Amino acid sequence: MSDAALARRALRCLDLTELSDSCSDALIDRLCRKALTPHGPVAAVCVWPQFVTRARDALEGTPVRIATVVNFPRGDKDIEKVIEDAEEALGDGADEIDCVLPYDALQRGETAFVADFLSGVREVVGSGRTLKAILETGALGASDRIEAAARLAIASGADFVKTSTGKSRVSATPEAAEAILAAIRASGKPAGLKVSGGIRTLDGARTYLDLADRVMGAGWATPKTFRIGASALYESLVAAIEAPGTADR
Repeated sequence: MSDAALARRALRCLDLTELSDSCSDALIDRLCRKALTPHGPVAAVCVWPQFVTRARDALEGTPVRIATVVNFPRGDKDIEKVIEDAEEALGDGADEIDCVLPYDALQRGETAFVADFLSGVREVVGSGRTLKAILETGALGASDRIEAAARLAIASGADFVKTSTGKSRVSATPEAAEAILAAIRASGKPAGLKVSGGIRTLDGARTYLDLADRVMGAGWATPKTFRIGASALYESLVAAIEAPGTADR
């Protein structure tokens, strides 16, 4: 696949993200303008809950979905608060909820609590909207732990399993993504993978798309099953499409 073709494929799967501590209305407006590229729309924008309404209004009538985060980034909020936050975000127009799994509880062996937690969020999200479970794979560490966490997330109703918040020291890695893909394949369910954190170049996107093709089969990775959560990657993808050979690889 040429660089330009790869970049177009990755762009369609991009969750264009603005989760900086200095986020503002102006940054959200800019993000939403970027989401509607001359080369087609990205899959979604991912914003803080307080900006969901602004993003929804800016992208109304377009295919770009509105994603937001709950229990973010530490995964340590009470379930009642997380459900309240999710309900409010959905009421404001969110299409997708990216929920951090209580990964500290999971590492303590509290699997029943974690399953009930995510099932509760799933019930609020309901059908027709998307729940992504963020594992924070850098904290979980070993691939077998990551695969077990992904299996639990899928069994508890997650539509996507996401590697990372992008706020931790270790974000997405190919090893973590492969462990999640193994869990998805074993589940037999139509779950997807979202890789997030530290993916900035065309070659970085290629790594994960090639991995998905190898594990799940060519053509599996579409916006319905595969996302890249990034902001810095956008410029590299657009450059590869518009001026092949000049992108930051």
